[in-house]
Amino acid sequence: MYGSLQGERVLVVGGSSGIGLAVAQRACEAGASVTIASRSTAKLDAALAGLPRTAKSAQMDTSNYSSIDLFFAGEPEWDHVVVSAAQTTSGPVRKADLTDARATMESKFWGAYHVARAAKIRSGGSLCFISGFRSARPSANTVLQGAVNAALEALTRGLALELAPVRVNAVSPGLVATPMWSGMAEAEREKMFAGAAERLPLRRIGEASNIASAVLFLACNPFSTGSTVVVDGGATIAA
Repeated sequence: MYGSLQGERVLVVGGSSGIGLAVAQRACEAGASVTIASRSTAKLDAALAGLPRTAKSAQMDTSNYSSIDLFFAGEPEWDHVVVSAAQTTSGPVRKADLTDARATMESKFWGAYHVARAAKIRSGGSLCFISGFRSARPSANTVLQGAVNAALEALTRGLALELAPVRVNAVSPGLVATPMWSGMAEAEREKMFAGAAERLPLRRIGEASNIASAVLFLACNPFSTGSTVVVDGGATIAA
């Protein structure tokens, strides 16, 4: 399913939960020396408890550019950097709070942009962003999410040229069962998942491990750059 990362240094920004944590787990299994970064020390501590002892953590807030610069200034080159951290909002554009909308762009796009700007990655190493299928399959209630993800994927293609021979790719998930949905009542959440699954060709929603497998494929494939790998259960093509 994925190759060896034996002895390679992997940084997962947003690695304390959800897709980021799944990436960290798979990278550890592939032999990497993994560091997870997040702004919450409590979440980092909880995540580390489920990872091998070799895993490390670092506090990083992607909205605090000074802290990002300071972190990378004190670190040697990474083999692979994955950016999964994001706090996003959805809803109709004309009803959305502008402060929340700007915060979404700040978190998912500018946070990733600044990590890309500051990170030291070895020649032939890789940088991977987590975008989302709404970039290609917008809906009336997720206009901002679609726009942010499309911007992130455009950034991926441009950086693949600018940062070469560092490889830059993105993985675009569909609906995935992660702690992001834990704020919903369980019955409401399960009803949403079931309804979404019925509309997908695969008749199921995704798991964080499905997305992590795609991230590791890109990290291990030395001929992949400028690509967005869609892992959405067929949501983009569904009627």
